[in-house]
Order: sequence, then structure tokens, then C-alpha cells
Amino acid sequence: MAAKAKRPYLIRALNDWIVDSDMTPYLLVDVSGDQMQVPSDYVKDGRIVLNIAPSAVRDLLIGDDAISFSARFGGTPFSIYVPVAKVMAIYAQETSEGMMFDPEPQAAGSTGEPPKASGDDDEDPPPGSKGPGGHLKLVE
Repeated sequence: MAAKAKRPYLIRALNDWIVDSDMTPYLLVDVSGDQMQVPSDYVKDGRIVLNIAPSAVRDLLIGDDAISFSARFGGTPFSIYVPVAKVMAIYAQETSEGMMFDPEPQAAGSTGEPPKASGDDDEDPPPGSKGPGGHLKLVE
């Protein structure tokens, strides 16, 4: 069984920590793609920064696949929908503390499984290795 994605759990945890620390959580979002609902007037260089503080949004839902909420932009109400995979960072506006995320890899085929590297078949790992990833090494 494949492990669940860590990104939504980390976003939820950091959002809780930032809010509990009386700071303002911001999301940096890559707006490329078509499954996105953000106000285009606020997009710069293919990215948008979203304030997700409880005082700035309504009905915030940080799900496993997407983040949604309602907010006002320039006084106009707007429904936001952002796939979790497009979140590039979550951070506190006051201190810039938070976490950046690596871009999500593109799925290979319709299964969503990453492509296998050559020699990555269901073989036994080589002697002395610690599984398919190779040797473990202590770095000091």
C-alpha cells in the first residue's frame, strides 16, 4: 500500500502552529493548470499569495486534495479553490517562518504511479543494501 501524501498534513499542521502563535498564515501557490479558482488580478509571475488567517477567510477547508475558502479581494467576494499539489509554501507573514515544498512530480500514465527506474523491477535488493534505495550512510 502506498503512503499518503505528506503535503496536506504539513500544511494543516503549520497553519495550526502559525495561527496558535498569533501570526498570519500565507500560502504561496503556483497558478498554472486548469483546476484552480483564484482571482487573476492578484496573480504575479504565475503565482499568488493567499492570506488564510481565520479573520481573512470563511469556511476554510484544507483537505487531502484541495484547499477551499471564501474571501474578499478588493472588497469583492471570491470562492477560492487550490489543489494541494500547487501549494509551493506556507509561512507566517510576520516572520517568514514556514515550509517550502518541492514541485509535485508529474504522474506517469493513468495509475498515478511514478515511472520505474531501470532495474527497479520486483527483484531482491543486492546483498548489503537496505532495500531498494541502496545503502544507508551516516552523515555527520
